[in-house]
Amino acid sequence: MDATFIITVYVVFDTVQHTVLGPLKYKPKLTPAEIMTVAVVAARYFNNNLERALLILRDTGYLPPQRCLSVSRFNRQLHRHLDVLTFCLETLMTVARDGEAFIIDSIPAPVCKRARARRCRKVRGALYCGYCAAKKEKFFGWRVHLVCTPEGLPVAFTLLPGALHDLTPLYELTVELPVGACLYGDKAFNSGPDEAALALDGLRLIPIRKKNMQPHHWLDDLHLQEYRHGIETVNSQLESMGLQRLRARTNAGFELKVHSSLLALYHTQLIASTN
Repeated sequence: MDATFIITVYVVFDTVQHTVLGPLKYKPKLTPAEIMTVAVVAARYFNNNLERALLILRDTGYLPPQRCLSVSRFNRQLHRHLDVLTFCLETLMTVARDGEAFIIDSIPAPVCKRARARRCRKVRGALYCGYCAAKKEKFFGWRVHLVCTPEGLPVAFTLLPGALHDLTPLYELTVELPVGACLYGDKAFNSGPDEAALALDGLRLIPIRKKNMQPHHWLDDLHLQEYRHGIETVNSQLESMGLQRLRARTNAGFELKVHSSLLALYHTQLIASTN
């Protein structure tokens, strides 16, 4: 574990806690900032295993043993602060939303194995039966649609059923991007009507062209080759955080772990870019 990462995450949450929540009316065993820090550290280093992160942070001295909560009580407290966690993520994404180039992609977030889909209680139906073209495999669950900067900082995301196409949340994800920005994507984003619609809002959608399509200008192709490496790195980092192996009993718990993973990604990329 990196002390710089843990301390940076805690300072951000502590600042937001005092700004948004104000002074606490009572003295809890663990403050909201400490609870959310454990969730992000769990995503970064322990594949979103909250119990393991809680125990190791206690044993390494980041959390005083006399103030440490049981796993069940910690989970209840964490779910109480889901809205604050979401607010922190949205605030940080807004700060990073200042640039001229962005990358859009999606990554599967299964809730269970495809063979167990009939017994799944969190989500049901063919709408959640998705297919990942990059890995040539089927999955059952959600798909995280993500827009990030070339440096890998997430600026917008949404969680949709796996069967929906990558173009489904395009306007939702790009509505707050700055005018004049370029949005780079893979072959799934080839759509003339959508490119024209985004152009009316001052945005350029630049997907990888298929062989039977008219190619881009050579400079756009050069930027595509450069920026696509960035999103592949982001996807690899999210996979290493266990985004494709999340274990949660409820959809709220699943959403919480997705938010924690994106916050962990944000701080990881931010610290790497400043060093």
